[in-house]
Amino acid sequence: MEAEPRTLTAADGARIAYARSGAPGAARALLLVHGVASNMSRWSEFVGQTALSDSWILLRLDLRGQGRSIHRGRIGMAEWCADLAAILEAEGIGRAVVVGHCLGANIALQFAARCPASVAGLVLVEPMPPDALAGEMRRIANLRPLLIALAWLTRALNTLGIHRRRLAELDLEQLDRETRAALAAGPRGEALLARYASPFADLRSTPTGAYLQALTAVTAPWPELKRIAAPVLALLSARSSFTDPQRTRAALGALPDCETVELDARHWIPTEQPQAMRAAIETWVARKFARS
Repeated sequence: MEAEPRTLTAADGARIAYARSGAPGAARALLLVHGVASNMSRWSEFVGQTALSDSWILLRLDLRGQGRSIHRGRIGMAEWCADLAAILEAEGIGRAVVVGHCLGANIALQFAARCPASVAGLVLVEPMPPDALAGEMRRIANLRPLLIALAWLTRALNTLGIHRRRLAELDLEQLDRETRAALAAGPRGEALLARYASPFADLRSTPTGAYLQALTAVTAPWPELKRIAAPVLALLSARSSFTDPQRTRAALGALPDCETVELDARHWIPTEQPQAMRAAIETWVARKFARS
């Protein structure tokens, strides 16, 4: 089934873009959530190749403030979680397995804590515990008060009509393919891979206020994990430059039911190890939800 683009108008008037694909009459659903300065194309390759499309509904969205869900007001965990709940309600889905990457993984945890009845399971791809942040992300976390102030100032300017009128389109499926080909061919791939960690590149396709609020959110405290009863699969990068692997594992240890798989990647698993990521998710889902 081809992806069907849809739009949801939230209670506060924000318009959220999302897409539905997979098995039309399926009783089970995956809700795919992207990360900072990203959009639903983060999951295009997964949706196009996963065997789960034969028996599951696949939903993916542009988070409020990113992609086609342009929004220049307040953005944060409360708003994102409300948007996820609204999409599930609009699609008539009671419970879903929520799959999140980077910031999306942190949102998935918050959603499970706030709306436990809506979550059948979680897949956390490169989650970012605040106490495990490293490198550039640790420096960003140390600047959190400044980010909050800059986000407030940017929102104030936006209300006055001061904002960029044009943003670059970002096709992550194409960028991922180009990056893998370049990595296989030589050193140029390292430069392309570094693009995923560049704020200057991020801001080409993301409104400034939304970007600042997303960075603020990714450095925010996690919910109390011991209260999350849903089964969890965590996929971690073996060579992550954004989080400390040992501290990430320690944080995830508070989850009552969490299985951890380590994949060989440095920046982003979906870019560098898409097939291994897909296989791990499919295997775990088949085992955990065979009879659901």
